[in-house]
Amino acid sequence: MIVTNKTENISALDYADGQIILINKDLNWTSFDVANKIKYLLTRRLKIKKIKVGHGGTLDPLATGLMIVCIGKETKNQINYQSDTKEYIAKITLGSTTPSYDMETEATICGSVENITKDQIESVLASTFTGKIMQRPPLYSAKFVNGKRAYELAREGKEHELEAQEITISAITLHSVALPEIEISVSCSKGTYIRSLANDLGKELGCGAYLSGLVRTASGKFRIEDAMTVQEFEQNFALTDNN
Repeated sequence: MIVTNKTENISALDYADGQIILINKDLNWTSFDVANKIKYLLTRRLKIKKIKVGHGGTLDPLATGLMIVCIGKETKNQINYQSDTKEYIAKITLGSTTPSYDMETEATICGSVENITKDQIESVLASTFTGKIMQRPPLYSAKFVNGKRAYELAREGKEHELEAQEITISAITLHSVALPEIEISVSCSKGTYIRSLANDLGKELGCGAYLSGLVRTASGKFRIEDAMTVQEFEQNFALTDNN
């Protein structure tokens, strides 16, 4: 396995033998967008028609941060990367909710935050959102319901329900409180929805909440500090082509 990071000048390696590219995903890109762009750049650069490209864990379009892009034979290991512990920094807005649990849909004010204290937030995080917990995925998620994506049903206004699933939150820390917004860091297992965590926190505090910003900072042993943007990856290819 070869890991390409932003400090390297990318050369014409045999990517088909297996490689990982660490990408810092931009806002509004889907995980498919990232994988598809990398695939396009590789096939053009290596002058080949086909190459396998996958990733080690989906990031929502409104989230940014670390994506593990698997190339060639390394795609057979992507399920292992998907199962790794993930780390995030999340901004959560208290006092309002949205149907999607994030900023994709319009917010509705539902409670006052005047009496919410830092100690209260820390107490709820520690008592309710640490260890093994049951979490219900957002209705606006990529989960399948009768062969259709849950978010497609939600956007069509069709009622549906998703079953709660067990997840593990190994660490959760409150970093700042500037009401109505707070910032937390989370270390969690595969299948954890930080959007659902934000919504559930709002319920526990009695004021409502939604996710207003999310950055994945780590996945397993890989960290965002070693990642590059898609634009940087493309620029490195262009520079190499000119050599």
